[in-house]
Amino acid sequence: MFSLAHLSDLHLGPLPMGSAHRHFAFKRTIGVMNWRLSRHRVHNPAVALAIAADIVRAAPDHVALTGDIVNVAAHDEFLAAARWMKAFGEPDWISFVPGNHDTYVRMAWSNGLAHLSPYMQGDMRVPLTQSTPQIDTPFPYVRLRRNVALIGVSTAVPQPLHRAAGLLGRTQLDSLAQLLQDLRERGYARVVMIHHPPLPGLAQPRKALIDASPLRDVLEAHGAELVLHGHNHEHMLNTLNSRFGTVNVVGVPSASLIESEHHPVAAWNLYRIQRIAGKWAIDVSVRSFDPATRQVVPLTEFALSS
Repeated sequence: MFSLAHLSDLHLGPLPMGSAHRHFAFKRTIGVMNWRLSRHRVHNPAVALAIAADIVRAAPDHVALTGDIVNVAAHDEFLAAARWMKAFGEPDWISFVPGNHDTYVRMAWSNGLAHLSPYMQGDMRVPLTQSTPQIDTPFPYVRLRRNVALIGVSTAVPQPLHRAAGLLGRTQLDSLAQLLQDLRERGYARVVMIHHPPLPGLAQPRKALIDASPLRDVLEAHGAELVLHGHNHEHMLNTLNSRFGTVNVVGVPSASLIESEHHPVAAWNLYRIQRIAGKWAIDVSVRSFDPATRQVVPLTEFALSS
């Protein structure tokens, strides 16, 4: 059995002083105003620490973090995020894929996500990859852990004001198709990590994955045992029928949310993956922050099958 923790959308605060002015970008300035007016009340760094501590106590074999670790992509936010991640765990234990807030505005790799690069590097050669000025580590990447293959894809691209959409692009889609086929033939349970919900209709158009339909086609053609995402700040479970069985698509709430009229409080999922009678069986335990006791407690459990 292989155990995997999944958390997302940490939105680590507080924002560093001068975030709106030190490296000016109009969208970043608007984002800082939004943080100061409302978001700082709902995204609590103490809650994020409680979730992380609960994961450490559970001692899973690996951790998947599906994006939005920062808020407005201020330079100092990435320095703080790197310190937070180092305290959480080693890069070979945590796999990270970026979200739209991690590429909130256009900026040089060296000033931003480079600080998290050890958490975005694979240990298997992937022939077809892409990089961007914002993200210099090649995507997709693959980490092989016993009989589980963790495949990280990036949907993080700078977007105009009031948009939070994502995009994989043709290169990642073609590469993912090849990887899913290869890893299935080699007997791995395939876990795809992505920030945006991967299927059409799972997010508002201005926040959706632009190429969700082509991604759905890839998943239908080649299958996957799990697709893990964040972005919507919701408990989500969707399934897709592929040529090779059921694709389970699971989303988690923000791992720092303490209160909200529209979203559940912070939570994380623990997946126990094992092969039984020729099929992959996945038991899921959902653990959620309890504002009354300020503890992370069991919420629900359920089983998935491929």
